[in-house]
Amino acid sequence: MQQKIIQLSKITFVLLVVFGCQQEKKLPFLGPKEIGKQGDTLYHKIPDFKFLNQDSLWVSEKNMAGKIYVADFFFTTCPTICPKMKTQLLRIYDKFAEDDRVRILSHTIDPEYDGVRVLKEYAKKLNITSPRWNLLTGKKTDIYRLGEKSYMVTAQEDANEVGGFV
Repeated sequence: MQQKIIQLSKITFVLLVVFGCQQEKKLPFLGPKEIGKQGDTLYHKIPDFKFLNQDSLWVSEKNMAGKIYVADFFFTTCPTICPKMKTQLLRIYDKFAEDDRVRILSHTIDPEYDGVRVLKEYAKKLNITSPRWNLLTGKKTDIYRLGEKSYMVTAQEDANEVGGFV
């Protein structure tokens, strides 16, 4: 019996050493980077923004200071990928419901249709009740610029595509 305990202890020790010595993998920095005046690398940063959410409240980069947030782009009438994306975001929303550090920002790419009232109804449909998930609308040019320049995603209207966007 004592031999088994000693062997188990040795195996446990070896496993702890092997797995404990592995270095953490760092996430890559995406987007452009510059070299600052003092030789420091300056990585891509999301610029200032300000959009209205489903509760008619302004949401800006100041609200996100010190937070971890997931951002996406969608439109409420999207019949293709958006429902799948929202299912995955709902998993994040549910998992981190009590974690004040985590936020979700969903930017509409169809602000002409997706006004505050439509976003409020969409939030009800998804059972979004927490201020931790913001469905955002604003000027189309501002949303598209933020998507292209900051998040490196694009969208454009296309009457031939299902849902009207590509």
